[in-house]
Amino acid sequence: MFEPVKIAPSILSADFMNMERDIAMIEEGGAGYVHVDVMDGHFVPNLTLGVPFVKQLKEVAEIPLDVHLMIANPLVQIPWFLEAGSDIVTVHLEALDAVAGEVEQAIGMIRDAGAKAAISIKPDTPTEALAPYIPLLDMVLVMSVYPGFSGQSYIEGSDARVAEVAAMAAAAGTRPLIEVDGGMGVKTAGSVAACGADVLVAGNAVFGALDPRAAIAEIARIADEARERALAAGEGGVRDRG
Repeated sequence: MFEPVKIAPSILSADFMNMERDIAMIEEGGAGYVHVDVMDGHFVPNLTLGVPFVKQLKEVAEIPLDVHLMIANPLVQIPWFLEAGSDIVTVHLEALDAVAGEVEQAIGMIRDAGAKAAISIKPDTPTEALAPYIPLLDMVLVMSVYPGFSGQSYIEGSDARVAEVAAMAAAAGTRPLIEVDGGMGVKTAGSVAACGADVLVAGNAVFGALDPRAAIAEIARIADEARERALAAGEGGVRDRG
């Protein structure tokens, strides 16, 4: 039997004047992680959260901090976010020089600090680019929108990319978590979960709902039911983790 899908609400969509309240609310609703979008205005055309904010989040959050670095100089800043208390650190493959060994260096820095290492790819980066690093990773983040702004619509066909990553991991004999970020909600959770997604980042679908707790539960229910159907039918990229 597979592990239940985890929901990682993106606090970029939360109420910044009531952040501690919103963190407590999503924890009560069963969220698996707090997703923190860090943007530097260079790698992506937006500027969001920084190290002091992550440090303060760590003081109030009881669930792990899933910190997504959309930044141009990750090797410089990774230690800052590790020291601030990040439990998972995701860096973009596109921000690292693979030829110079920067991908392995970033992964090593994160894991040596005791955190979980993840690599993310944009929608136009071939999934095959992840192949050399899959055995080294705790998680892969498949972007189903172009990074930079919350509230974007899901890019159709992203579920197929999730299935490709799941197949790649199976072929390598490893099982990193597969996370999907972008346009996740009740209409899209099922398709990516059926293809092997383990963690869904949801921003507006959670914090924009009348009842964010209920929204978390409903997205998770839809994802889990889709995984059950796919596993029973032997379809998609769902992997039995039991």
